[in-house]
Amino acid sequence: MEELFGNDEVGSNMLRELEYPFDNEYILKKAKSLKKALRKEDTKRIEKKIAVLGGSTTHDIIKVLELFLLNYGIEPVFFESEYAQYWQDVMFNEELKEFAPDIIYIHTSNRNIKEYPSVAQGSEQIEELLQQTYENYEVMWKKIEQEYHCPIIQNNMEAPFYRLLGNKDASDIHGRIHFINQLNEKFYAYASTHNNFYINDINYLASCYGIDKWSDPLFWHMYKYALCLPAVPTLAHNVANIIKAIYGKNKKSLVLDMDNTLWGGIVGDDGVENLEIGQETSMGQVFSEFQQYIKDHKDIGVMLNVSSKNEEENAIAGLEHPDSTLRPDDFILIKANWEPKSMNIQSIAKELNILPESLVFVDDNPAEREIVRQQVPGVAIPEIGSPEQYIRILDHSGFFEVTSLSEDDRKRNEMYKANVQRHQQEASFTDYSEYLKSLHMTGTIKAFEPMYMARIAQLTNKSNQFNLTTKRYTQSEIEETAADNNQITLYGKLEDKFGDNGVVSIVIGKIVENNNDYRQLDIDLWLMSCRVLKRDMEFAMMDELAAQCKEKGITQIKGYYYPTAKNAMVKDFYATLGFTKEKEDEIGNTVWYYKIDTVYEKKNHVIKVNER
Repeated sequence: MEELFGNDEVGSNMLRELEYPFDNEYILKKAKSLKKALRKEDTKRIEKKIAVLGGSTTHDIIKVLELFLLNYGIEPVFFESEYAQYWQDVMFNEELKEFAPDIIYIHTSNRNIKEYPSVAQGSEQIEELLQQTYENYEVMWKKIEQEYHCPIIQNNMEAPFYRLLGNKDASDIHGRIHFINQLNEKFYAYASTHNNFYINDINYLASCYGIDKWSDPLFWHMYKYALCLPAVPTLAHNVANIIKAIYGKNKKSLVLDMDNTLWGGIVGDDGVENLEIGQETSMGQVFSEFQQYIKDHKDIGVMLNVSSKNEEENAIAGLEHPDSTLRPDDFILIKANWEPKSMNIQSIAKELNILPESLVFVDDNPAEREIVRQQVPGVAIPEIGSPEQYIRILDHSGFFEVTSLSEDDRKRNEMYKANVQRHQQEASFTDYSEYLKSLHMTGTIKAFEPMYMARIAQLTNKSNQFNLTTKRYTQSEIEETAADNNQITLYGKLEDKFGDNGVVSIVIGKIVENNNDYRQLDIDLWLMSCRVLKRDMEFAMMDELAAQCKEKGITQIKGYYYPTAKNAMVKDFYATLGFTKEKEDEIGNTVWYYKIDTVYEKKNHVIKVNER
């Protein structure tokens, strides 16, 4: 299921000590006990091999990074380079090749810039120096891409802790700040043209933390740390957010309180006209800025919902305040009533067909936060502080870390709102097949195409309930699979009269020769977004898969089901498609087969599939 956060193996409980805003010194001091507490949890995690290649000391970074990753449901196995051997390890180290990392994190900083411009140099010399400095990194990145085919996380460069030229250091070509800014721009240009390459923005982190503290020279000269030790949790948390986003562990939906959260005051008591929102007061400006911040999340695919103790009429009136940035149409579900908020949140999750782990609940009332925390485990509930701090707390928490941004992401709110309309229409039909026909569904089912590679990789890392094998793919692996003539790949898009659902289903199968007697297709991955459940998309995918197999002379399809904590709903999926169960082991793993007959009867009768 695309919309779940954390995948099948992830538990729902997280240590509050590791939730932002956290105490850096406490984490460093209690790292062993925190790790012990995380290990005590009965939580299954996905194992990932992470190579940390440092231009400075990285031991404590790895120690704290492990805590955050364990908390996100990722079991890290680390490879750590020797001090400042990051470039050599990429280019020559056989041990790194044997390690076969899933992710490579390059922890470099401005301390690794070997030469800065001098005031005696001219513009051509400085440009040549800049290009040489940059190319040293680009050679390394390309080697990783060719050799390891895995995501790269690369620090940008933080500002230096002194400015020789004062304020002119940023504008003069001889300044260190100017040189670093130019180098960072080259890093960003590379990131914009290379998938699976992610910038860890330590320039921003250092500025938030305070450059004087972050770059305290004592820690470099005494321990060869490129940042001060107390800042390590801040860095590790940021890296962990990128990693968990790569592996589909982002949150995807905000559930918002209203009174004193979206505006100042209580709409039912104070009246709409007396709410603090808009430019008339300083506090009104704070809430307006927060509303704009929330609304901007729609553009990156975050679903917006409301859970508020209010009369619905008053809640709608508050959102229709002339100075309100958020409007009723910005939300998928508005639960404004006098039911416990925990019940409303569970109802929102159910109606959106997602798990509570997908949600971030934002409420100014600490009592309400605690009740939801106790009653609905798994929901992220930040301690948002005073209104002036709402944006900072939510933003630094990294719930919605963006590693890729597809058209489907940008349209997610509209897709889910349309799904609510579909459910409402379904309730008016007594014949389900007639309801499906009334949707006027059209499907596009084709082999993987470049424009959808990012979305397909994203879907493999997020889909859980309707996922037969729960295998995960990086974008580079998806691209390799698509280029392999021994693989059959299919993606499925679905549209209807309510809107476009985007890419919702994926099939990957490997062609296997069996003693030259017949050709077989082994299905490595079959998944579908739960927002199109019971719409016969699986039958349309099967029809196309069968047609592709017949074209390639394949006479048998083998399907596999591996049970997890969340995918029990597809236990008998292959049986519904007409497969025969071949075997089942003691833990429920099953193998199925389907003989491709000379005459194949189509199973889909309600979706009009585009011509191939």
